[in-house]
Amino acid sequence: MNLQQLRYITAVAREGLNISMAAERLFTSQPGVSRQIRQLEDELGVQIFERRGKQLVRVTAAGEAVLALAQRALVDLEQIRRTAQEFRAPDKGTLSIATTHTQARYALPRVVSRFVRRYPAVTLHLHQGTPMQIAELAADGAVDFAIATEAMEHFENLVMLPCYHWNRAIITPCDHPLREVQPLTLEAVAEYPILTYVFGFTGRSQLDTAFRQRGLQPHVVFTATDADVIKTYVRLGLGVGIVARMAYAPDIDTDLCALDASHLFEPSTTRIGLRRGITLRGYMYDFIAEFAPHLTRARVDAAMATTSHTACDALFTPLSLPSL
Repeated sequence: MNLQQLRYITAVAREGLNISMAAERLFTSQPGVSRQIRQLEDELGVQIFERRGKQLVRVTAAGEAVLALAQRALVDLEQIRRTAQEFRAPDKGTLSIATTHTQARYALPRVVSRFVRRYPAVTLHLHQGTPMQIAELAADGAVDFAIATEAMEHFENLVMLPCYHWNRAIITPCDHPLREVQPLTLEAVAEYPILTYVFGFTGRSQLDTAFRQRGLQPHVVFTATDADVIKTYVRLGLGVGIVARMAYAPDIDTDLCALDASHLFEPSTTRIGLRRGITLRGYMYDFIAEFAPHLTRARVDAAMATTSHTACDALFTPLSLPSL
């Protein structure tokens, strides 16, 4: 048994049993991955994957147990390497972040720019995906941080650090009748076709809850994961957009107007998700503090020592998180 074999089986499991995709991610050949998995199974005397012909169809019960231990071993190995490197070269290394388009496009550029200037020897990898995908990447140890608003609460091995509250804006052409409605109401918004985020993205659940509580059925005609795409179709006259307030830039979106909707929807909270037990490098603490200044090293360490999401949240209840 060797570490390469453990990497191969975890990569195959992560890629949905697709050996070709796993081999591509590992920069190796499909036959090589298959051969190593077979050799590991022969050595252990159990099947990790059930096969139908040459295709892997599911993870066996024994495979589930082996994979859990393999993932833990690989994570522990990475922590050993990080600990050594922190002493050897504290300002050099890598940082992998998985996040959504909204965070990558609107919340992170300023933070990344400052971080890169401060740590030029740190290679920063930014992965985008759905909230569930990025939470899984952090939970599996494939990335260091997940930054999102939804989905991370489903993973008990993630420590979730609240970063900031945010709310929404109604985006319309500047001559739209909604601009004359004072005060703006959900009933008035519901009279028009709505363009907004795909369910599970960027606090979409808060939006649906608000309409449902008022007994309203919004006419959602278009959904997307990207606020810029939503604004494009607002410009084409498909309806009014409901997006994160941070996604409206008055100096860029000069042909659109943003109506404050903070009184219509409960605020959402963006969080950083960290795998419980991860060894944080000094520059990782600094990145977190750059993104959310209230998340000091002491507070992050205290959160990492908690045993549940509720206990972690309790540490930050007194904090006044900055709103975007």
